[in-house]
Amino acid sequence: MTSIMHVITGLGMGGAENTLLQTAVGLEQRGHAQRVFSLAGPGVVSELLEQAGVSVINLGVRSMITAPAALSALINSIRRDSPAIVQGWMYHGNVAATLASMLARPGKPRRLIWNLRASNMDSIRYGRIMRWNARLSRCAHTIVVNSQAGASFHRNIGFSEKRMRVIANGIDTMRFRPDGRAREVFRFEHGMASDARIVLWIARVDPMKDHASFLAAMARLPKLQGILVGAGTETLALPPNVRALGFCRDLAKIYAAADIIVSSSAFGEGFPNVIVEGMSAGLVPVGTDVGDLRAIVGTDGEVVPPRDVDALTQAIARVAAHDADSLRALGARARQRVVANFGLSAMVDAYEHLYTQGALSGIAKKPNNELDLEAA
Repeated sequence: MTSIMHVITGLGMGGAENTLLQTAVGLEQRGHAQRVFSLAGPGVVSELLEQAGVSVINLGVRSMITAPAALSALINSIRRDSPAIVQGWMYHGNVAATLASMLARPGKPRRLIWNLRASNMDSIRYGRIMRWNARLSRCAHTIVVNSQAGASFHRNIGFSEKRMRVIANGIDTMRFRPDGRAREVFRFEHGMASDARIVLWIARVDPMKDHASFLAAMARLPKLQGILVGAGTETLALPPNVRALGFCRDLAKIYAAADIIVSSSAFGEGFPNVIVEGMSAGLVPVGTDVGDLRAIVGTDGEVVPPRDVDALTQAIARVAAHDADSLRALGARARQRVVANFGLSAMVDAYEHLYTQGALSGIAKKPNNELDLEAA
């Protein structure tokens, strides 16, 4: 079996971290040894990995002063354990994995794989680390991208195109599913009527998520009720019909309580997990045309331009105007799209094929079960 060493920027709860969690646990269960190194230190996902039997090493990088010690730890681990694969996740993880793999030579042959999770990132905030990634991208044998939009964006800023391969995120459709009992309990506990139209947006507070547009849209729709979930949301100024729950772990029951899932992101999204998880739970999606959202939603939801409050308001209102039966039918159709195209096992299959078949570039033949958003 193949041994894989993952290097990720951090292990807080996020799309990249959750994909690593699902991939590492799935492959560990199939007999492939997994070890995860977190540059920033422990987070919620650290606990989940360890509970599933995956080894986690937290390096605790806080500044450039502590970075050399972390790099040394990565190099020593490669020399000691001789992993077949060194897998970087996100920009900082990619750089650290590359430097450690290069400096650990000579040793047992191994492959370096990168993982890019974003699309049109803000060059002012992320320009320096993206330029470093572009320069080093030819060192990677394969660059996994989770969206066609992300592949196009990174290709256009100088990343090695021939090494890229798209593997879309996979969703646990048994965890995120319609649940009438959870819906009733959540609404009762939060004083929300059983027939209320609930609009949900799950995202940490960050400029790329554009909470301002979502809140402005909800303020124009006073008959609807909004729920915000994510770190920092409890600090936002909210209209009367929106409540913020802050960071929450048990998202499945929150999805089950809602009717509409929204993404108001202005930029940077590659594959918006929250939209796909919501669709899997039977919610109707409304999202901004960022990353691969349009390909993910297809004809089973509403897609609007980013930073367009009028369009977002109108799209939410159109969906909310359906009666209860029609809304459930739309949600069921959205769930079927996720089950057919974005299941968890298909993603794990694709990563396992990549790790075990020795594909050295993104132009290698894809396995039949590798996800293709262009055909979704």
